[in-house]
Amino acid sequence: MSVAPDKPAPASAPNSVGAHDTQAAPSEEARSSPCVHCGFCLPACPTYDLLGTEMDSPRGRLHLMDALESGRAQPTPTLLGHLDSCLGCRACESACPSGVAYGERLETTRALTVHAPRAEGTTSPWLRRALLFGASAPAWVVHAGVVVTAAAQRWLPGLTRGIAKRMGPGAEAGLELLARRRPRRARLPSHAKPDHTPKRRVALLLGCLHRPLSASLHEATQRLLLRAGCEVIVPPRQGCCGALARHLGELDNARARVAALMDDLAAVGRLDHLVVNAAGCGASLREAAALWPADHPRHAEALSLGERSVDALELLDELGLPPARRAVPRRVALHHACHLVHAQGVRDAPERLLASIPGLQLQALADADRCCGSAGVYNLLQPELATTLREQKVQACRESGAELVAAANPGCQLQIEAGLAAAGLGLGSTHPLELLDEAHRD
Repeated sequence: MSVAPDKPAPASAPNSVGAHDTQAAPSEEARSSPCVHCGFCLPACPTYDLLGTEMDSPRGRLHLMDALESGRAQPTPTLLGHLDSCLGCRACESACPSGVAYGERLETTRALTVHAPRAEGTTSPWLRRALLFGASAPAWVVHAGVVVTAAAQRWLPGLTRGIAKRMGPGAEAGLELLARRRPRRARLPSHAKPDHTPKRRVALLLGCLHRPLSASLHEATQRLLLRAGCEVIVPPRQGCCGALARHLGELDNARARVAALMDDLAAVGRLDHLVVNAAGCGASLREAAALWPADHPRHAEALSLGERSVDALELLDELGLPPARRAVPRRVALHHACHLVHAQGVRDAPERLLASIPGLQLQALADADRCCGSAGVYNLLQPELATTLREQKVQACRESGAELVAAANPGCQLQIEAGLAAAGLGLGSTHPLELLDEAHRD
């Protein structure tokens, strides 16, 4: 298969992509599980299904990554277009019999090519800067920015739409998603204990952009953890987990965010777990050690962080909850968030917990683990493909007969909510934790 570039690389382009960042090279584990081109990944890949070309399949993209790393190909806009169109949903990893660490390879390749020129008409660099700023800024700055943007969208819609239009379709998609929420600060005690001896001492991650947009989810998560017997700490200085920067290929920024989070967690003393209620954040934290070489002083600390990071649904399923206090008579379809089922391997816990709620009926959702198009910031960077995937998910929701769609990732929730509204369907979207909280609240 030829990987020759369509045209010579610009003079500013590096001769070898690997020359940018020595710490971003794939780990030995990633290298030791080579793709054997068996094709099992093809039916699992949503973008291959949509685009139908080998270079838009996992094995085709791996071929491109190898060529870039070896210097056999240059990071031309055409070549990078194939890599940028990847969702990073990791469905190919679940299907792969050889254990190829595709997600790690994609992440490091994007880091090496993050400043390479893209084709005209792709996402505005201003949007990328805004997203990266959101990952880097203090929590109060992010909260204020989201509140001001949401208020401006309500009261000055023409102005906000005009600015978004200049920034490109990704910014317009972002405003569409933001319209689904009224941001507020979560009302959470910084330290809460159950009525009996705690089973676990945990910290709750609030995230960056996730913090002001999911206040009710954070409150529900803390209540459920207490009901399951956990002592819950909410570290006051915590910030972004680094996932957003990793999606953008900015690994230096991601390392800084994870290092700051580890320092914040160290200040609260011994912890059994860092509990996460956003699948994308959880997947990134579980793989935090990959940000540093094995001989780096931070590697062991990040490895410990990854081992202690756990999705709230997985922990509640392990610890168990007392009987529910009320019925929740709803027909619910469960969307399996990619970064929970494929990246973290958590598939059954959400279903078991929802099935424990009296009155709740789980409706079968076709291709429940197929990506909805959110995929971190994919819906902002690749809005056209993301919208097509969203429409497919909405059609599956329509056919399920459900009145409510549950997704264990806030990005999926927003994406699906926007799709349901665009289709004129009277269906709602929620997080499984909020349904559990409704069943267990006083």
